[in-house]
Amino acid sequence: MKRAVLVALFCACAVWAATPRLIFTKSFPGSNPPYVFISLDRDGALQYKEDPKDQPLVSAQLPETDTADIFDIAERLQFFKQPLESGLKVANTGKKTFRYEGADGVATEVVFNYSLDPNAKALWDRFEQIADSERAYLDLDRTAHFDKLGVNDALAEIESLWLRKQLAAPLQFVPLLTRVANHESYMHLARERAARLKDEFTGVSQSAAASPKK
Repeated sequence: MKRAVLVALFCACAVWAATPRLIFTKSFPGSNPPYVFISLDRDGALQYKEDPKDQPLVSAQLPETDTADIFDIAERLQFFKQPLESGLKVANTGKKTFRYEGADGVATEVVFNYSLDPNAKALWDRFEQIADSERAYLDLDRTAHFDKLGVNDALAEIESLWLRKQLAAPLQFVPLLTRVANHESYMHLARERAARLKDEFTGVSQSAAASPKK
């Protein structure tokens, strides 16, 4: 009996101490990919997958400032306790779900196709940027291993996201960029681009770490 009580108390404490988490899913049959799942913990731990039955394809760490911005937007949306659907007759853009799992174990979520709420649009945009970044990561990983001639095109997409300030978790790319930059089996142009991007990503990260926090 004592043991059962202790186990119950332990489970209750574990639930209470859970890390707050945001989850975004989009189901859009016919699009590529037809399904997207992104989870983001308050500490920046990020997971991405393209099939609800699969394990995450990518795990990464989102920068602290980006994580805080995303959770701030979710807070402005009252952590999804109110409807977001516009009710307008617009084209189907996919079934989107925002979900919040609090530290107390209580979850709230909202489902919508299209919203006029500027905060909903901003949060949707941030999650789409994360999805684009993770697909770019997966494309570089695939080409680096199986299609060396396609590596430079994959790097060009990553660089385009970077220049538009839409690349999420750039440090996750560094091991792959190092692999490309250091192996002569890749084209010289790709090696140069990979080395340059690696330096830019690590340089920005070091600058952010060195900056005093306000």
